[in-house]
Amino acid sequence: MSADCIFCKIAAGEIPSRRVYEDDDIIAFHDINPWAPVHFLIVPKMHITSMAQLEEKHAALMGRMMTLAPRLALEQGCEPYPEGGFRIVINTGKNGGQEVPHLHVHVLGGARPWKHG
Repeated sequence: MSADCIFCKIAAGEIPSRRVYEDDDIIAFHDINPWAPVHFLIVPKMHITSMAQLEEKHAALMGRMMTLAPRLALEQGCEPYPEGGFRIVINTGKNGGQEVPHLHVHVLGGARPWKHG
């Protein structure tokens, strides 16, 4: 955990969030500025700054996050594949659009057009 990280504080319960899912290693919560009708984040509780800092030891955690996304997307209101679906976005670094220096997966879906993208 990083003392200055907003996502670490959310995971620790120090900052409120609209939680979608939580287990010992992962938390998912609604984005506070959604770009789509369904927009939530999947975040590892372990502080990993970005995709650029991932190591082989994180493979199982990332796999769990990716396999969790489709289930949560459906639970949150995305239409089933193939007519429906969702988008997964992982911004990495300033030039990649990352605003919070803690690895997180955006899951976006719902009827289009969206505000962005």
